[in-house]
Amino acid sequence: MEPARTCVGCRNRDDRSALLRLVVRDGRVIPDPSASLDGRGAWVHPTLDCVEAAEKRRAWTRAFRASKALDASDVRAAVDGSTESSERTG
Repeated sequence: MEPARTCVGCRNRDDRSALLRLVVRDGRVIPDPSASLDGRGAWVHPTLDCVEAAEKRRAWTRAFRASKALDASDVRAAVDGSTESSERTG
């Protein structure tokens, strides 16, 4: 049985393999696809819907216990790129 995590966007629980781990580096939220970087992690479904929901709810700041807003443009770019490539091949 695989560990379950909660998506910070839609707040639904899912298997760890279905979610993308994120960490903060220098005030930026960055993807951690190998789930091996140090530090506090948060999990999100790799879809624009969940990333946008997390942004609307200001979930990044809460999930990472940050004192100021975090830049999640790297996450959006990674998810947007993976969505486009899967649509082309699928």
